[in-house]
Amino acid sequence: MSDREIQDSVIRALADAPYRASPEWRGLALADPARLERFARFLARHFYHERLVHFFKYSRALARVTGRRPEAVLHSAGFDALLSTAVLGSRATARAVAALAVNHVRPADGAQPIPYLNDLLEYEQAMMVVEAGPRVWRDAGKGEGGRGKGAPPELVEGTVLLDLAYDLPTVLPKLLQPWTEVPQAAPLRVKLLIARSPHGRVTVARADAAVASVVELADGRKTLPELAREAGLRSEDLDATLAGLADLGAVRFATGS
Repeated sequence: MSDREIQDSVIRALADAPYRASPEWRGLALADPARLERFARFLARHFYHERLVHFFKYSRALARVTGRRPEAVLHSAGFDALLSTAVLGSRATARAVAALAVNHVRPADGAQPIPYLNDLLEYEQAMMVVEAGPRVWRDAGKGEGGRGKGAPPELVEGTVLLDLAYDLPTVLPKLLQPWTEVPQAAPLRVKLLIARSPHGRVTVARADAAVASVVELADGRKTLPELAREAGLRSEDLDATLAGLADLGAVRFATGS
């Protein structure tokens, strides 16, 4: 193995628990298994501490009311059990860690001291999961291909459309400002689209009926005329909606094999 191959294998072993337990890695005998496992678990706690503090910052701001900080789950038995299968940065592990945080913050007795808490936790969980997963680090110069040529649009994996019962966008900035009484959100049905660009930029936007229809119908098989008909949109309105969704990273255009 070259020095670069050795370095890549060690980094992968630190980040990828299944690989760390595999005969492929163990056969290389590049590091003491116990010391490597301790360091890998330290890195995992640090990695997900940063993400929980960032993506669950609104729940952290409410901790003086709920009495629960999301990052406390990093020292729980549930997180310890997760470490044996964790792959740092993967969407599956992000979903599992976020679920632990949600279950920790949400009151076990069902009582809701904050009416919009369920909406807030659903939003924070979605943000953490959408941000995770592979991304493009260098442009290959190929673009999406097919856009503007009638190629069928398809929803990008990981894109989330939330249907909330409270006007969450109006209360989020207030939670991070000084307050003595819990900021309130008006009961109002709100749809939020959360998408990530190939480079990892996460965007949140309010979704109107047209956007929601296109997101639900874009499967990579429907042609543009079919999609316009089923969504009840004019061709030019569909083009504008797709252009906006593509810029957010919510849809791409299928090009075939």
